Amino acid sequence: MATSQNPASAYRNHPARRAALAAAVVTAITLALVLNANVSRVHAVGAFSSLRSPGEAAFIAGHRGDKMVAPENTLEALGHALNSAADYVETDVQLTADGIPVLMHDWTVDRTTDGTGPVWAYGYDELSSLDAGSWFGDEFAGATVPTLEEFLNLLRWSTKNAILELKGSWTDGQVTLVADLIARHGVSDHVIIGSFDIMTLQALQRVSPELPGMLIVREIVGDPGALAAAAGAVALVTSKKAITQDPELVQRVHDAGLGILIYTLNDSETWSDAVSLGVDGIVTDRPAELGQWIAHEFTDSDDRPFANGIRAAS
Repeated sequence: MATSQNPASAYRNHPARRAALAAAVVTAITLALVLNANVSRVHAVGAFSSLRSPGEAAFIAGHRGDKMVAPENTLEALGHALNSAADYVETDVQLTADGIPVLMHDWTVDRTTDGTGPVWAYGYDELSSLDAGSWFGDEFAGATVPTLEEFLNLLRWSTKNAILELKGSWTDGQVTLVADLIARHGVSDHVIIGSFDIMTLQALQRVSPELPGMLIVREIVGDPGALAAAAGAVALVTSKKAITQDPELVQRVHDAGLGILIYTLNDSETWSDAVSLGVDGIVTDRPAELGQWIAHEFTDSDDRPFANGIRAAS
């Protein structure tokens, strides 16, 4: 007699059904964004129009989406972050062998897919066939490595903004690929480009100066204004260690007219420390939890929530 197969196992192992499940999740997230979208959107650099003072709530940036509820840098994780309390969604951009911008943090696909080898060695068709969800949980089997275009198509329906970190060093032509996609989807006012590489941000200034840039540095040595000017950056992103070792750093950055973000903080103790230091934004793996913490901590005597440290209207 033939042994019957577990229906749940059969479902997970059927490629078409896995793809259908992934598509259903993304469709649900897209509908949520469309239904919740407000015609009024905040410009991406609006968070820096009024720099924070110590004790004022920082804005939230969801690191690689909401990686607590879905596999990082997938449309599922990014969609959850867009539909959360996060003000920004942060993701990483690399190029495939055939020049398609895709979302992946690591230089190789080994950790977050069922493939192996460097991202740049894959053509997009081959990369998109990898399973980018099973490592996180069976319910995400069939999730794929998204293209930047797929993410921007989600972003355009949202009221939120995005930080796109370009991994490595990019040429003018490569940056143009990203800038053109951003313009085509009508989200130029809602994207900030981040990079550890000054030359990449300089390329951004040459090919698309209307897009703001943020320089990511583990330590800030010397004049932060001169550092940002060399990169054409509107803000600096650095570590908690860099700020705690130099308590006057935040004020020097603010005196230069720049914003400052701190990465990657995931508990109430470090969130409280960051707020007390006066940073403008907190990058976190837990955007939903940080949103709840801010809502709880920043309320007035009438229990009305503060918005970026400003009392909400009655």
